[in-house]
Amino acid sequence: MIIPCIDLLGGKVVQLVQGRDKALEGGTPLEMLERFAAFPEIQVIDLDAAMGRGSNHDLVELIAARAVCRVGGGVRSAGRARELVEQGAHRIIVGTAAFDRKLLLEISGAVGPERLIIALDSRAGKVVVKGWQEATEFTAEEVIRQLEPFCSGFLCTYVDKEGLMQGTDLDWFRRLRACTGHELTAAGGITTLAEIGELQKLGIHAALGMAIYTGRLSMDELAKL
Repeated sequence: MIIPCIDLLGGKVVQLVQGRDKALEGGTPLEMLERFAAFPEIQVIDLDAAMGRGSNHDLVELIAARAVCRVGGGVRSAGRARELVEQGAHRIIVGTAAFDRKLLLEISGAVGPERLIIALDSRAGKVVVKGWQEATEFTAEEVIRQLEPFCSGFLCTYVDKEGLMQGTDLDWFRRLRACTGHELTAAGGITTLAEIGELQKLGIHAALGMAIYTGRLSMDELAKL
């Protein structure tokens, strides 16, 4: 499955490079929903909430009510996870909260493991949290099996390549695929149809941002896939 991304920052749809520098702005959320109407699911990330500097609550609610969405960014309580489901989110993405065992148990119990996706985002080989601003001491490969009971899938972003349009690290995704039977979604630097094809062979979904916002990948070709 190909999953277009809507990232929200300061009330606007944006694309960042490696989670830091804004590279471009997209259309309004409703315009992006119309553009992505051919795809079965959309990924929505509240970057302000992820970085702990506000939120785009109303826009997230607007989008979740109108499309099948997986929603993440700053989901650090069971209450927030439940609220997103009540607003229409199909699945919930948690990153930072996944590494607090008590909190993860509460969130997973609140919405059910079947609705939970855990983000294992990697930079320089280590999992990063708090909007990719803080590095941990472990790798995704080391923790992925321990987290399986709490979720139904993993969103794995190769942050080193995020937004650079230079391709992703397929070997990393192959290693992750060998570590778990859970659903995997790849993100970070995916730029070509060939890369998407390789991920599909591995049974891995592709979450796409910069490559579709810049027109590098054709929406018509992607819809056919």
